[in-house]
Amino acid sequence: MNKRENAETLALQALGWLLGQEELLPQFLGATGAAPGDLPTLAAEAEFLGAVLDFLLTDDSMVMGFCDAQGLRYEVPMQARLLLPGGAGPHWT
Repeated sequence: MNKRENAETLALQALGWLLGQEELLPQFLGATGAAPGDLPTLAAEAEFLGAVLDFLLTDDSMVMGFCDAQGLRYEVPMQARLLLPGGAGPHWT
């Protein structure tokens, strides 16, 4: 498995975690514009998986909750995000 596949797997784990968070799920769906019925199809798209991690990374408490639940270091979601489409961000130098 390559690094990109690992990042996609992590994003799928994050999606699963978000689906289990009743208070966060409506916020996530609103932020992504996704409907619950669209998630199985969208989960196969690397761009959407990047959006999952983007949402997770908006709040330290979400990162900590996800990482604690998965037994991961807190920097892992950001590292994974960099490997998915749109994750590199602009370079200002």
